[in-house]
Amino acid sequence: MSVTIDIAGLPTERITFAPSPLAELCMALHALSQPAHHPRLTSWTTATAASLDPCLADRLLEAEFMWRSSFSDIFMAFAGIPGGTGLPAATLAEELDVLDRLDDERFVTAALEHCWPALYDEGGHPSPLHDPAARAKALEAAAARGPRQLEFSVRLLDDTAGVRVWMRRLLEDCDEAFFAETWRRVGAGQSADARHKTEVLRRKGLPAALKEVSAALSVDEGRTTITADKMTQGSTRATDHRIGTGLVFVPTNFGWPHLLVLHAPGWRPVVHYPLGTPEPASAPGSVELLQLRMEALAHPMRMRLCRSLARAPYTTSELATAYGISAPEVSRHLAVLKKAGLMHTRRQGRYAQHQLDLTAVARIGSDFIEGILR
Repeated sequence: MSVTIDIAGLPTERITFAPSPLAELCMALHALSQPAHHPRLTSWTTATAASLDPCLADRLLEAEFMWRSSFSDIFMAFAGIPGGTGLPAATLAEELDVLDRLDDERFVTAALEHCWPALYDEGGHPSPLHDPAARAKALEAAAARGPRQLEFSVRLLDDTAGVRVWMRRLLEDCDEAFFAETWRRVGAGQSADARHKTEVLRRKGLPAALKEVSAALSVDEGRTTITADKMTQGSTRATDHRIGTGLVFVPTNFGWPHLLVLHAPGWRPVVHYPLGTPEPASAPGSVELLQLRMEALAHPMRMRLCRSLARAPYTTSELATAYGISAPEVSRHLAVLKKAGLMHTRRQGRYAQHQLDLTAVARIGSDFIEGILR
């Protein structure tokens, strides 16, 4: 599983690192609504939530689904303006002006992403603004998510202009209440990080720059495809002349463990990457490796073998005797554990002794959480 970005023929100067105040506001709102995802931000989320005006807190609940479990593309409006710069603006006010320039079709599609992810598929869909069948399908999907989502979706489709005004005012009030001070604190560091990674890209090339962004990002030898290792499937192009060429990397102080890739059809691709990612004792495994390890441990007999292998080294024949199965069957189970990188084997005279790698097993929990949230 992965999201790929086709960059074939994309000039290096069209790969940009830049902070986005509006995208960071989205991540700050997400951290407030999902503090369990962000234990390192506990002090900030607790203090900010406690200081919120009750009226503003209630208004945030009306649209919370746009940043709670998914991240609406309206917070990266700069990527959805055909013929635009494709770059974030310097201030939140300027980015909200860009959001105002987003046409109603794109605004509605992005806002409905929380209840109708099929809108992200290639091939296009009839607009729920104009097509009765598409409207009915969108509202049906919203109703399945809950009454709040349904109410918002009806308002969005019946009074798009009114919802857009309401949304801008809500974000402006968030800026006044807490985000302006937060952005003053983190914005300079994000700009410095963007300059640094731009210099790495210029001096050392794309592979080195991607390595500094995230271990989950890679590029093929031909420099034609960037792959983001995520538990989702998708693809996009950075050379779609209908919207404009370019690829933007946007840093966030509130994002870890999320690594977001905007790959909506008709939008420029954006990679939203976290700063200050904790350094693990070893590089995090890929989603494929995580799946392989979980499948290896899911078999009842392998779980029983692991009980012994976690305590001491054993030979194949010792395990066969202990569990009453044949040596070839033990060997097959051990091969699965070894392929998943969960077992060490060393020679002791004439015998091969096997033992569980407890460090690798212990990492599965954190790798799983990071993988599903990435």
